[in-house]
Amino acid sequence: MSDSAPANALVLLECLVAGTTHRPGLREFEPKLQPGQPLALAREADSSYDDWAVRVLTSGPGEDFWLGYLPEGRNETVARLLDAGYPLSARLTHKAWEDEWLHLEIEVLLAQ
Repeated sequence: MSDSAPANALVLLECLVAGTTHRPGLREFEPKLQPGQPLALAREADSSYDDWAVRVLTSGPGEDFWLGYLPEGRNETVARLLDAGYPLSARLTHKAWEDEWLHLEIEVLLAQ
């Protein structure tokens, strides 16, 4: 486990970040993304596409780059936990370009 997450964090979900091809500026921002880095999760309760939409963002001083979403169909539990105020975060575990698509794998974490 990386130094960026508490040693006792519980991994709730491992998944790809959806929608990366639709994020403007991601190709230029990608070199700043490093496996192990902490990420933030934010509910998008007013989404017209997904009732359980959860944004995945970078976190850090002066940094709030929107990377994409948790995948639809795998996000309801995380959305409900965020709505209830649980301390969730995420961590980048892998990144790779596949043609024009940035493949980002993350872990969703619950601090204990």
